[in-house]
Amino acid sequence: MNPSADPVDAVPLDGAPTSAPSDVKPTSPGAVVDAAQAYLLANGSVDHYRQSLVDGVERVARRVAAVDRPFTGVTPDELAPLVGGIELDRPLGDHTTALNELDELWLRDAVWFHHPRSLAHLNCPVAIPALLGEAMLTAVNPSLDTWDQSAGATFIERRLIEWTATRIGLGPTADGIFTSGGTQSNLHALLLAREEAVAHAVDADARAALLPRLRILTSSAGHFSVQKAAKLLGLAPDAVITVETDAARRMCPQALDRELERCQRADLPVMAVVATAGTTDFGTIDPLPELVGRCAAAGVWLHVDAAYGCGLLVSPTRRHLLDGIEQADSVTVDYHKSFFQPVSSSALLVRDRQVLRHATYHADYLNPARAVAERIPNQVDKSLQTTRRFDALKLWLTLRVMGPDAIGALFDEVCLRAVDAWALADADPRFEVAARSPLSTVVFRWCPAGTDAELADEANRHARAQLTASGAAMVAGTMVDGRAHLKFTLLNPATTSADVTLVLDLIAEHAGRYAHDHASEQSDRPADLSCSVA
Repeated sequence: MNPSADPVDAVPLDGAPTSAPSDVKPTSPGAVVDAAQAYLLANGSVDHYRQSLVDGVERVARRVAAVDRPFTGVTPDELAPLVGGIELDRPLGDHTTALNELDELWLRDAVWFHHPRSLAHLNCPVAIPALLGEAMLTAVNPSLDTWDQSAGATFIERRLIEWTATRIGLGPTADGIFTSGGTQSNLHALLLAREEAVAHAVDADARAALLPRLRILTSSAGHFSVQKAAKLLGLAPDAVITVETDAARRMCPQALDRELERCQRADLPVMAVVATAGTTDFGTIDPLPELVGRCAAAGVWLHVDAAYGCGLLVSPTRRHLLDGIEQADSVTVDYHKSFFQPVSSSALLVRDRQVLRHATYHADYLNPARAVAERIPNQVDKSLQTTRRFDALKLWLTLRVMGPDAIGALFDEVCLRAVDAWALADADPRFEVAARSPLSTVVFRWCPAGTDAELADEANRHARAQLTASGAAMVAGTMVDGRAHLKFTLLNPATTSADVTLVLDLIAEHAGRYAHDHASEQSDRPADLSCSVA
């Protein structure tokens, strides 16, 4: 591709080339509008719409059919000049040429999450009914903020919220809203918790005095979005207190007791406890039944971040792992993690729909207060967002075509894959494993007995980088107790033990070679702890 080359001749909707190149401007403003309008979806352009999408889908389908590894190994330094060299003020004029260009800029080097050795992140292979929903919702382009922009889409979203709340067990007063993802859901939940915590403040001065003293308690293994939310909510820099975890990386109830008591003695009101049902690193689930009782006794809002673990809601064998979640005040779910949905597809659920009023603002041009009395169902009254996609359609079609039992069976399958992967790594003397996950992550590190721990840190980082560079597999990296670890996140039922074994062997090969080549350098450093026997 030569980004500086002259653009090809423009191609009109009937496929015949025009007589003038696309960079020759029409001679009148009316001609400009007429030419541009032909690209808008309308009753006169449906053939162009249909063919464009068919061609784009065919490109993706051919790539998917030919993929033999999750990544090509392309580097930022290789791709950045290609994209940076595109002259956006000179259009190509037809979708075929644009797709050819896009293939080189992105599609050729995309990360393919459907590949069984894509093990790095919480990105799942996606259900085909959801992809159908994605194509439909983008074409119709409703916005879910007000009824007069969405009509039936409003009720589809509301029905899915009701269905999810029922699956959780939140009760008849529950409600919620679709969001962009877990970070937004957690922010929204903590906004509601904050407003409930300051509701008794008699005036603005009392509220201002209370805000800096509010505290949030969350597991040390919890998601960083809790800290981010506290900052966005204007809380004190030390507002988030991390609670100790046990050997299984779950929040320790006794440690929570200590923090609640400490905050009470210091006159620091706890506005929320954030429990996690599926930590990002370890896939662990906090002991929800024990936390529920403590929060109830202390009169503290309990939020459960089940962005990852929400797949258990439809699991035919593992639903009991979420016992206690039904007592939460709010719950985050990410369908785009464990319901096999495309990004984005997420929601916040609350036990008491009345608390959603804390996010309500009325605008005369959009959702005037009188609309409530007129029973007009404007979803913006519940949401942090105004303009909002009809992401619920993807989940709706998935449920209507596949059904929840099929989704749950797929999630069960990836959890079983993680059990096998953990056993393989645990039995291999080249590796150490961390806490065993009830979900689908495996945290481990290459560190044969006697290997210097600091050298092992560098060897693990090197192995991950080499895997990415080769494109043979994608694994994640994290830190556990100050040491570099690797992580499998298994969300593909097609991943086999053979895939896991191959990736472990590749990691050991890269790490072992690095350690061998750098052992002499390590001998000049102060002695460090060595890896224990696996």
